[in-house]
Amino acid sequence: MVLASGNAGKLRECVALFGSFAGSNALEVVPQSALGIHSADEPHPTFVENALAKARHAAAASGLPALADDSGLCVDALGGAPGVLSARFSGEPTDDERNNMKLLWRLAGITQRAAHYVCVMVAIRAADDPDPLIADARWHGDILQAPRGDSGFGYDPLFQVNGLGVSAAELDLQHKNRISHRGLAFAEMARRLADWR
Repeated sequence: MVLASGNAGKLRECVALFGSFAGSNALEVVPQSALGIHSADEPHPTFVENALAKARHAAAASGLPALADDSGLCVDALGGAPGVLSARFSGEPTDDERNNMKLLWRLAGITQRAAHYVCVMVAIRAADDPDPLIADARWHGDILQAPRGDSGFGYDPLFQVNGLGVSAAELDLQHKNRISHRGLAFAEMARRLADWR
């Protein structure tokens, strides 16, 4: 199965998540970059449409089943922004630090800082699969006034996890993968893949 992502942080998390599942189910997961497949365009306004576009692109280019996710941060006070534009919030080329600084600038003076991460995962058997598997999850928290922690990627240093009092960047990868949007979506996807025909 081709993992349709070019994001290094996302690949690290997905490979760790797939480790135990792949080992017990004889499923080999190959990042699309290992097959010379470039990232797909993500022109759609929703996470599910972009995830499906990425999966179809990887499956068409490789001739293999594909798994893709589209994820991002939605901030209530910004009407859901940065949303599907999370990676490109501050423009191209993508840069986590610039994105974080822009988010802090947009939230300056705003006290209501509730936010949630979204992950939509899609698995398809072939590029034209009419019946994709879809799993999604959300991870709730608040945006901090300044970055904390040095793990994770994206907005993790600014995302304080509800109920824990720490930022996502202060969690080790194993803990994060158990409770994050991507970890929860993957757990659901793994259950569905176990019965996939």
